[in-house]
Amino acid sequence: MYQSFETPSHSEGAARLSLLREELARRGLDGFIVPRADAHQGEYVAARDERLRWLTGFTGSAGQAMALTDRAAVFVDGRYTIQAATQLDTGAYEVVAIAETTASEWLAGAAGQGAVIGFDPWLVTPHQRDGIAPALMRIGATLRAEPDNPIDAVWDDQPAAPMGAAQVHPAHFAGASSEDKRRDLAAGFAEQRLDAFVLTLPDSINWLLNIRGSDLSHTPVMLANAILHKDGSVDLFADPDKLNEAVRAHLGAQVRIHEPATLLSVLADAKFARVGLEKASVPVIVETTLREAGAEVVWLRDPCVMPKARKNPAEQAGTRAAHLRDGAAMARFLCWLDRKSGGGELKEIKVAKRLEKYRHETGQLHDISFDTISAYGPNGAQPHYRVSRETNLTLTPGSLYLIDSGGQYQDGTTDITRVVAVGEPRDDHRRAFTLVLRGMIAVSRARFPEGTTGVQVDVMARMPLWSAGLDFDHGTGHGVGAFLGVHEGPASLSKRGTVALEPGMILSNEPGYYKEGDFGIRIENLLLVEPMTVPEGGERGMMSFETLTLAPIDLRLVDADIMRDDEIAWLDAYHERVYDELYPMLDDTTREWLERVTAKVMEFAG
Repeated sequence: MYQSFETPSHSEGAARLSLLREELARRGLDGFIVPRADAHQGEYVAARDERLRWLTGFTGSAGQAMALTDRAAVFVDGRYTIQAATQLDTGAYEVVAIAETTASEWLAGAAGQGAVIGFDPWLVTPHQRDGIAPALMRIGATLRAEPDNPIDAVWDDQPAAPMGAAQVHPAHFAGASSEDKRRDLAAGFAEQRLDAFVLTLPDSINWLLNIRGSDLSHTPVMLANAILHKDGSVDLFADPDKLNEAVRAHLGAQVRIHEPATLLSVLADAKFARVGLEKASVPVIVETTLREAGAEVVWLRDPCVMPKARKNPAEQAGTRAAHLRDGAAMARFLCWLDRKSGGGELKEIKVAKRLEKYRHETGQLHDISFDTISAYGPNGAQPHYRVSRETNLTLTPGSLYLIDSGGQYQDGTTDITRVVAVGEPRDDHRRAFTLVLRGMIAVSRARFPEGTTGVQVDVMARMPLWSAGLDFDHGTGHGVGAFLGVHEGPASLSKRGTVALEPGMILSNEPGYYKEGDFGIRIENLLLVEPMTVPEGGERGMMSFETLTLAPIDLRLVDADIMRDDEIAWLDAYHERVYDELYPMLDDTTREWLERVTAKVMEFAG
């Protein structure tokens, strides 16, 4: 499953909204909440669950619509404000930036007294419900869970549920057996007096059981729900046809397989006294079912999340191998791009396909890890731009080309962004690029005490930009899985990054700058959190980052005059390492190119 570059299938705007409103009227509803979500709250969803896209035409990975009888709005974050304005029928939908107005605030002002607002209890979490219900209560309106989704009732050609086959994730990549993982997690239930924990996040379930799947593009998971019991056994709710004999033998007798539709009945009949749920990810209907069955619900973090984020030695070794392989593919690609980009013969789609080709030629690519962001000039100013045949620009001299991409390999997941000059860069290109680079270097070189959170590190990436009166409207970095999701919680380098960083976590480091209508810059490496030796006289445990990504940074865009000596020294050392590690894996043409582009900064500038 690689990337499709077909023009997104835009909604018929007002026509589909009208169909939904007719269905809501039949149900006695004055409005309906349409999240960009499935029952597992994943970033990527199957085609069947693309309800927000079908209704509105918005293709971003995060968003939410509110459809009332006389008004409708789509709520997006800073990554998608430009994209939403271009994709939506603005005669039918308002585009609302959530940084300025939250969905609950808008709904409280738009819904009338006595209004009944419906929602799908499989697609809304208790955390989300509790954020909206009080605002409606204040105006005398109510939320109502619907037994089925009204969009499904009017979506005539809705795709079928995915049926990708599961596979065993080998122990030498996983680094620990599923039995050991289940035993270790279940041992912690005694302190909370839990009978069980209901798991609904597919990456948690796939990690716990040492399996992977193919239900989603770019994220190698099998969609499923599970109950982890205090004895370490598991009830797994997944279509049996996805599980071949090898997978069943791997799961063993302690993992009982059930049809997906039986989850609620099993929960209702289980006679649990205390059950753990994660409030931010579990569907409302799971909480409701347990409470109606007499169980006490305990709000806790999914127990898989932290150990999954702390990569063990085998996972760390695997991701290093994946990045070395991916770096060689990137070097071949960047060498090709350097030779071809100035001729006016390349378009965004062709360039993205070429990078896919080089990754595929490694012989170990399972899939790309997300839709490649291949963005020239003004398209690069959209942080999550998605190229289509309709928006496909030609790379012509005079601007910047940004490519954000990654690969899914069985031993690791990669994510890298590079910006290259097409033709001679302008002075403002070089200045902005160097400010972003300085922030990226600051994070890469960071030394920080145990207990440091992502929000504290996030500031380091922004300081050079802030000093120039500039900033970017996304986080500096996200967690990354081990042959799992390219975006993984709970840690992040962002203004919301309240989770302490721990050894073994892999995070992206990707500050940026975006000039609307002109160009975009983002430079991204992946980092591994590692403990470091406490300096002489030090009193606290300290940590640092190991840079995993291996690919040159375009020295044509570096303004050495606004860099400090220590920053230049870091970039020189990084390029020396890139050269040393990639050189043996490359052909002669790429080796010659690599030697030139990894020169010392001052030598290149001279």
